[in-house]
This record gives sequence, structure tokens and C-alpha cells, in this order.
Amino acid sequence: MKAVGTRLREVRKSMNLTQPEFAALGGVEGNAQAHYESGARLPKANYLIGIAHGGADILYVLLGVHTPTLEASLSPQEAVVIKHYRALQKQDQGAISQLSESLSDCAED
Repeated sequence: MKAVGTRLREVRKSMNLTQPEFAALGGVEGNAQAHYESGARLPKANYLIGIAHGGADILYVLLGVHTPTLEASLSPQEAVVIKHYRALQKQDQGAISQLSESLSDCAED
């Protein structure tokens, strides 16, 4: 149980949240958060769902393995393309999406 608590504290601190702030994400009081972090109690599913919606990596909290992200699997060139795409206006993103789909369809033929 202590490993879960230690990782929970690590995740909370990485998000720059206090115990009461993090506890609120999970729908519990600050003292419950302290019990979870100390390893005195294990968090319940509703709490974990709440902090996940708040941005916490639940896979890491429970198992010590970070949730794989799309960005981690991208080549440097793919990452640059996505960075540029995200910087575009919505209308331009739509045009790029249409172009990409058209080119992909041509490549499949």
C-alpha cells in the first residue's frame, strides 16, 4: 500500500496541487488524501476516477507504469507535423485534414 501512496504523492506534487486541492479532484476530504499518501488506506474507485479526470496518471499510481502517450510513439518528424497542425486556426486544420485524407486515399489505390 505504501508504494501506491508514494506514487500518489509524487503525481500530486508533479501537478503542483496541495493535498486538499488534489483530494477535491477525487471527491474526498484532505485527511483522506493524507491517509492515501501515507499508505494507511487504499483509494477507492470513485476517487481514482475523479483524479483521472483531473489529469492524474492512474496507471502509474496503481502499477508504477506510466500510461503510454501518442507523443511518446511519434518520430521527431511526426511530432513537428503535429506541432505545426496544432498551431493552425480551426479552418486551416480542417483543410489540412481534408488534404491528408485525400493523399491517404490516393496512397491506398
